[in-house]
Amino acid sequence: MRHNKNFNHLGRKSAHRKAMLSNMAASLILHKRIITTTAKAKALRMYVEPLITRSKPENNTTTEQGTSNRRLVFSHLQNKYAVTELFREVGPKIGTRPGGYTRIIRMPENRKGDAAEMAMMELVDYNEVYTREGQKAAAKAKSTRRSTKKAAPKAEASAAEEVKE
Repeated sequence: MRHNKNFNHLGRKSAHRKAMLSNMAASLILHKRIITTTAKAKALRMYVEPLITRSKPENNTTTEQGTSNRRLVFSHLQNKYAVTELFREVGPKIGTRPGGYTRIIRMPENRKGDAAEMAMMELVDYNEVYTREGQKAAAKAKSTRRSTKKAAPKAEASAAEEVKE
């Protein structure tokens, strides 16, 4: 019976699974985006989101809390560069977000060797296509474009008046 088996074992022994998830989490934090199988991406989401929550500035208000959280995250990641990146850049950037720090986007094609479903996993605030800043920049470009069209007829009308006089 599968009572209380709440996570995907990914067909690996526990030491191999922990090492794989640790390496994948460090790669995700350092590169902001990785491509992996859908099953691994779902398992990684459960692994990495609590670590990102520990890096938020609101959880590190005192020096003791910050040091404790850094040590706990390092015990999971085993990569000091990933921990530094997480606490310096990623944590402050996602500080206002209540959760859901990662996004899984399924790839259109399966892997050639074994036809496994592939997915791209990324940190949410690091994709300019989906963020609000990217949408605001596109909206500003449209409004600037309209204002130049409105300004052009006025300039032509004033030029025509000058020619008449």
